[in-house]
Amino acid sequence: MGNITVEFFPDRAPTHVRSFLRMAVSGVYNGTAFHRVARGFVIQGGFLGSRSAPLDDRQQSFVRTLQPEFNPTLHERGILSMAHGDDPASATSSFFIVLARNQGLDNQYTVFGRVIEGLDVIEKIEAVPVNGETPVDRVEVARVRVVPSNP
Repeated sequence: MGNITVEFFPDRAPTHVRSFLRMAVSGVYNGTAFHRVARGFVIQGGFLGSRSAPLDDRQQSFVRTLQPEFNPTLHERGILSMAHGDDPASATSSFFIVLARNQGLDNQYTVFGRVIEGLDVIEKIEAVPVNGETPVDRVEVARVRVVPSNP
């Protein structure tokens, strides 16, 4: 479908950024899927249960439970935030990209970046056929690369 480029916010969520980057560099996200598409709300990926192959021991060592780093960044279109279960301190690898402004997510989920290129790709993912919020056809994350930013 295309590439999505993200800018991280290490000043707002240093632990989340560091964790995501370590998992990305080690290949944890390669072969995972965007397993949830909630139109007008979020697309969600990074769930390790969606991975096409098991993690090796080195990759597994980078998956850690994260404490919340709530910050004043608003959950608006293109924001990258870490998903969690009922406990805000249960985030590990799952993340979501916000499709439209949602105040209910503010100070409930840790924002740690934003999409700076590839909003058209996000729109393509949002438009895939779904059964409930699950894509009918797998939307796979082929590879996550970390590249230095241009100053």
